[in-house]
Amino acid sequence: MAQVTFVHPGGSRSDVTVPDGVSLMEAAIDAGIDEILAECGGNATCATCHIYLTEGCANRVPPMTPLEDDMLEGTVAPRRPTSRLSCQLVGGPAVDGLVVELPEDQW
Repeated sequence: MAQVTFVHPGGSRSDVTVPDGVSLMEAAIDAGIDEILAECGGNATCATCHIYLTEGCANRVPPMTPLEDDMLEGTVAPRRPTSRLSCQLVGGPAVDGLVVELPEDQW
């Protein structure tokens, strides 16, 4: 299991346990993280699970796929170099200890 910290727009933090093989999106929804909408249910077709990896975390996760890259072009919140879709990051040793920021808006 991995431990991931979600930083809300106001600065408060939520520590979420992410079981191996479960996406950050699914774990965030199960933990009641309201900023993750996940309209498509994790199929990388809506970009409403957009997150920002914090400094030093981006190099710890697998590279994004071309589909994820395309979807991040259509996010409501501004895209950053560390933008990712939380549905595409899966629990395991690579995400343990990640700190991610949540955008103010997903739509």
